Amino acid sequence: MKTIYSPESQRLSEWLRLQREAKGLTMRQAADLISKPHSFIGKIEVGQRRLDVVEFVWYCEQLGFDPAEGLDVIRTGFYK
Repeated sequence: MKTIYSPESQRLSEWLRLQREAKGLTMRQAADLISKPHSFIGKIEVGQRRLDVVEFVWYCEQLGFDPAEGLDVIRTGFYK
């Protein structure tokens, strides 16, 4: 099974979307902050693209999310 289709990956995609929404950011605003097209954000949030660990940490830091919380979602399945 490819990890992009795993339950953990799906939870992480959802967590990233929830974090963006909690910050009050649209996909376009988030994309502007990280200098990527908004489709980049959309593909991550719907699970069409995954982030490697370095990209994940960078993405979280650029958008003001705590990457450790995202890792906890992968491990435990629970959102904070």
